[in-house]
Amino acid sequence: MANNNSETERKLWDAADEFRANSNLRSSEYSTPVLGLIFLRYADHKFTIAEKELKGKGSGRRAIGKEDYQSKGVMYLPPNARFFSLSKIWEGA
Repeated sequence: MANNNSETERKLWDAADEFRANSNLRSSEYSTPVLGLIFLRYADHKFTIAEKELKGKGSGRRAIGKEDYQSKGVMYLPPNARFFSLSKIWEGA
């Protein structure tokens, strides 16, 4: 588990370095996208925990949906908005 956290931390620092060095953003401006990535990672972590708890609780008549996640106090994240999906886009850039 420590490796996963250190990998995420490395990616976030790399993103911050990229914003600082290769953008026209002022230091007061690049904090917004970096903090957004940190928040997304946190939301994705909470979503993953809720997803594991909800797995298998759907019935044949009703699938697990956005409301189920919200009832657990978790922000629903569609697959294309998950941290993993966005990090693949970032790695490909």
